[in-house]
Amino acid sequence: MTGTAPPERAFVLGLDGVPWDRLRAWADAGELPNVAALIDEGAAGELESTKPANTALAWPSIATGVAPDKHGIYAFHGLRSDYHHRVNTSADCDRPTLWELLSPAVVANTPMTYPASEIDGKMVTGMMTPSREEGFTHPPELAAEIERRIPDYEIGLSWRDYDGTDAEFAADLDGLVAARTELLHLLMETDDWRLFFFTYTAPDRLQHLLWDEEVLLDHYRQIDAVIGDAREYAAANDATLFVVSDHGFGPVSKLVNVNSLLAREGYLAPKDDTAARGTLSQLGVTKDRVLGALERLGIDERTIMDRLPHDIIDAVAEQIPGGHGLYDVEYGRTKAFFHGYGNVYVNDTERFDEGIVPPSEVDTVKAELEALLSDLTDPETGERVLDVYDGDDVFPTDDDSPDLVVEGHENYHVKGTLADAVFTDPGVHAAEHRPEGILLAAGPDVEPGSTPTDADVFDVAPTVLHSVGEAVPADVDGRVLDEIFAPDSATAQREVKTAEHATAGRDATAAADADFDDVEDRLRGLGYME
Repeated sequence: MTGTAPPERAFVLGLDGVPWDRLRAWADAGELPNVAALIDEGAAGELESTKPANTALAWPSIATGVAPDKHGIYAFHGLRSDYHHRVNTSADCDRPTLWELLSPAVVANTPMTYPASEIDGKMVTGMMTPSREEGFTHPPELAAEIERRIPDYEIGLSWRDYDGTDAEFAADLDGLVAARTELLHLLMETDDWRLFFFTYTAPDRLQHLLWDEEVLLDHYRQIDAVIGDAREYAAANDATLFVVSDHGFGPVSKLVNVNSLLAREGYLAPKDDTAARGTLSQLGVTKDRVLGALERLGIDERTIMDRLPHDIIDAVAEQIPGGHGLYDVEYGRTKAFFHGYGNVYVNDTERFDEGIVPPSEVDTVKAELEALLSDLTDPETGERVLDVYDGDDVFPTDDDSPDLVVEGHENYHVKGTLADAVFTDPGVHAAEHRPEGILLAAGPDVEPGSTPTDADVFDVAPTVLHSVGEAVPADVDGRVLDEIFAPDSATAQREVKTAEHATAGRDATAAADADFDDVEDRLRGLGYME
């Protein structure tokens, strides 16, 4: 291959929540022929996720090559100084993405891309898109074409509608995937592109609620067919194909309610002692009972969210006792609290409006919390259940990053619910994220049978850019995975170029005007929100 020109195009197929061990086993068993072909003909291996292993952090990290302390997204919601939160959007990403660095580009259904950026090319936003109105596509007229050619296209499903109806859920998810594939084929009609980035989030959605071998394998056969389409299209366009997932997946047997632990040990004060809340609590009036009574009258939670202003909902929610990690905490008496997917914050006086921990004591409280969380054991097994990381180590460049990051061991998932017990049954929550995702690659310069070494999500962007001869941003946290390229190929022999890039500046108008109620309903259905 020496002396041949490197590929000038890259196709990135994103798959949300794919576990490497299970995918490899199915491919070896002959169930996924296109995955098996990529393993034999190209590079394949694990791709380590972010800490915590979460969609909201990981996809921006894949797209930019930097960690959350640089791109700025730590969760689906940004935490404000008054302890409330707002939905994070593409406008909150502080570093340039692959589709801004490599153009023209076609980008579709990737989480955290709403509102659509005015890129050189086409974009259809994905998870966290509130509606198919303003901000759904770029150019805006692409939305009308999707409506005309794919009338059944949906951004996502309302997960709470499927409680106890597994077969209906699986069937409707199949329809969602079919429409998504129609969009893929529509966008494949585009001739002018250097980057094609298309994501399927359906594996993640299915696995959260159904962790059944037969059901999962049926779904992955659909995904394998999509991979086949991508292989064919990439080869026809002389593009290097990358198949990546933001994290892996595995079953859940117990929930670990971190805020409940903090309350038990005196670090968090539940809001249970005001006169109104105390009286309601004594009468057995809780959020769950109120919502249950309203549902029996035909008024569900979504109807309430649609009909009442948010400030009224907040005011009522703060008075009715329950286990909500936002409304039911007395922050003026709280030293630390859990927020988002795996983040713990010390309630310090400089960062939060009702903070009680002075800056001089933050490190002491952090050390206490790290010991408390690291030593937590399952009373039934006696085994430790949590991995705990210092936020200063995980996010070294941002003083406002979470103080600690907490992840559950295998079969355990951390939550922020203020439950009656630290350990609770997961209920319909069948499975949850694991750090080990996937990376597959194939193309003219990819070494057949190669394996990436200690690869993580931050390596995707620099590797993609280098594969097409583009410079890599100087401040990336990842590296070019040069071990997956044939030693005598132009890509392997070319020196990695770097370039300085300014932080991204994006228009947040569409996001500011959007109603995210439906987005938050989907997040609740997946366990991402209380």
